[in-house]
Amino acid sequence: MRKSVENLKTSKITGGIRHPLKSRRKFQTDRYPNEALMGDQVTVTRKTRGNNRKTSLKTASVVNLVLADGKIKNSEIVRVLENQTNNDYQRRGVITRGAIVETKDGKCKIVSRPGQDGTLNGILVK
Repeated sequence: MRKSVENLKTSKITGGIRHPLKSRRKFQTDRYPNEALMGDQVTVTRKTRGNNRKTSLKTASVVNLVLADGKIKNSEIVRVLENQTNNDYQRRGVITRGAIVETKDGKCKIVSRPGQDGTLNGILVK
């Protein structure tokens, strides 16, 4: 997805057409957001700036859940209850940071960024 150069729609005061001083560089281009959904776990690795890599989740079925005693347990996701990021995300069942998810062990809040980290970590909500 390529971002356009801003403020070229209006004409100059003389009536001429505005021309961009420079075009966009590769690092200035945007990407489509990676929205994690429910399903069998599928990860995607993307190249980023500086020859680094980002692993992101496309679909996930298990969350790493921190229990009350501090132990970590893999718990299966039943459904997405709330997502305050976006009402459309809540309707579609997209998992983002801060989403409330129902698991086999109870409600949990997602504290990791699945589109950036590639993992789903959560804490129990009372």
